[in-house]
Amino acid sequence: MKKALIAALVLGSLSAPAFANLQMAQKYGCTACHDVGAKKIGPSYKDVAKKYAGDKTAEAKLIAKVKKGGSGVWGTMPMPPQAQVSDADLKTLVKWVLAQK
Repeated sequence: MKKALIAALVLGSLSAPAFANLQMAQKYGCTACHDVGAKKIGPSYKDVAKKYAGDKTAEAKLIAKVKKGGSGVWGTMPMPPQAQVSDADLKTLVKWVLAQK
């Protein structure tokens, strides 16, 4: 019984950050255009992670892109600027997106 409780606590703590960051994406309205695994209006988070895998400058690029908005990388639909998102939350969100497998 003790082992099952410990395992549940460990597994729960491992999934909590991922869930918290999905909640943050929902809070800021990111999920209106993006989904974890499927293309919506914008690319899926998994596609973004795949595109930038191995790019050591990806985090800084994506933080700037989300903050200022942009277009042309994923098609003609522009992404509006998200200047209302704090820098700390932007960094958390971008790290989470880049960690998607």
